[in-house]
Amino acid sequence: MSWTAQEVDERLKGIMASIHEQCCKYGTNPDGTVNYVKGANVAGFMKVARAMMAQGVL
Repeated sequence: MSWTAQEVDERLKGIMASIHEQCCKYGTNPDGTVNYVKGANVAGFMKVARAMMAQGVL
């Protein structure tokens, strides 16, 4: 499969927007600031946990 440079840029932009949304969802502190490290770690954990539940492991 080959993509044009524009397609690569569009897909990358979508991926980065999704990462930002997940970090904000799981890493927002009570004062409104975002801890991106915490958000990324929790989002990654949630992704693995959902996959395990879908396979009946948990």
